Amino acid sequence: MLEKVEKLLKEKNYKEAKTELNELNSSDIAELLEDIESKEIIKVFKLINKDKAADVFAYLPIEQETEIISLLSDKEAVSLIDEMYADDATDLLEEMPANVVKRLLKKCTADTRNDINKLLNYPENSAGSIMTVEYAELKEDLTIMQAIVKLRKEIEYYETINTCFVLNSERKLIGYIHLKDIICANENDLVKNIVKKDVIYCRTTDDQEEIAKMFQKYDLTAMPVVDSENRMVGIITIDDIIDVLQEENTEDINKMAAINPVSNKSYLKTGIFETWKSRIPWLMILMLSSTFTGKIIESYEQALTSYVILTAFIPMLMGSAGNAGGQASVTIIRSLSLGDIEFKDTWKVIWKELRVAIFCGITLATVNTIKLILIDKLVFEVALVVNLTLFVTVIISKLIGCTLPILVKRINLDPAVMASPIITTIIDALSLIIYFQIATNLLSL
Repeated sequence: MLEKVEKLLKEKNYKEAKTELNELNSSDIAELLEDIESKEIIKVFKLINKDKAADVFAYLPIEQETEIISLLSDKEAVSLIDEMYADDATDLLEEMPANVVKRLLKKCTADTRNDINKLLNYPENSAGSIMTVEYAELKEDLTIMQAIVKLRKEIEYYETINTCFVLNSERKLIGYIHLKDIICANENDLVKNIVKKDVIYCRTTDDQEEIAKMFQKYDLTAMPVVDSENRMVGIITIDDIIDVLQEENTEDINKMAAINPVSNKSYLKTGIFETWKSRIPWLMILMLSSTFTGKIIESYEQALTSYVILTAFIPMLMGSAGNAGGQASVTIIRSLSLGDIEFKDTWKVIWKELRVAIFCGITLATVNTIKLILIDKLVFEVALVVNLTLFVTVIISKLIGCTLPILVKRINLDPAVMASPIITTIIDALSLIIYFQIATNLLSL
């Protein structure tokens, strides 16, 4: 079906394309629009039925959404925004120039304008900024039949109806009811008699990453959001949390690779200058910090002059130590982000990584000894220096790799910044110092 629509569009057979296009799933239409040239996208978008356009729009990347809005007339743009859920419309307007936002909001319906203005006022990355105000709410004193009539009447305004939230006369959250419980209940029974009160909720100012963890812990599909006075103001749905997790994971991966996150755009749609700007700061820092390793080698020039062969093993020792530290740091950073370990577990982590490091160090040193003596025909004393260094640096590297992220997290910084690039730079310097100190003592340099 998708291929057929693409063919019709290429042939400019828009009449038949419109019929076929509107039979597709909204997500598939959005995928199709992403591959269309900018000059053609608005033509194709206008082929989509009005009642489906808002759904399709919500699946598009934010930069493509802003492009389409800019190509629509104010009347068409306002009509589209009015049809969108408030949280999706807010995400779109946050990326647009202030004068455009002001102009479009002025022409939106009063309800849409009020909902969007509320969401725009919440701090970035907070529960309030990602919630939606279109949710199913029921008053506790309604009968089940009254509740069903209400839900039927208002169903088109809800983002989800699987879970209905029960409020009292002051709009304070009491609990929730699943739709299946409403359907199965006696129609004359009261909502308050079947409400579940073990509700998991968050506040408007809570951090979105912490909320994502709550969704995972309690296996939620929707979570109510309350204000400082416990009045319900919105819900966060699982599709919003998936976006949050993707955003947070991308940010962590960038930091672990020593890249400053600067944009939510996809790789191909991020400009060269933006990409350069995100990478160059850490490259500069790491380059300058690497001069320490050069100074260390320079200070042990005498030892290298006496045993030139020692130089050949510097890359292997630095690489092995850096990889060992990187393994430990990535594992701990991931565990910290999932909440598997906390600062109180530091000694448990150190004890575990110490034992793992000893086993790894012995295994690497044993294999390397066989290689150095049987294949490289190296004298025993030099082989001892290399393998003793390998054993010690692997242990120290893993201990550094597991403790630094925990300590950074303790002072409320992102542990991802202590991932491989930084830890490797620290370990490189320590590896050289250990190597040359062992060589100096064992070879009497």
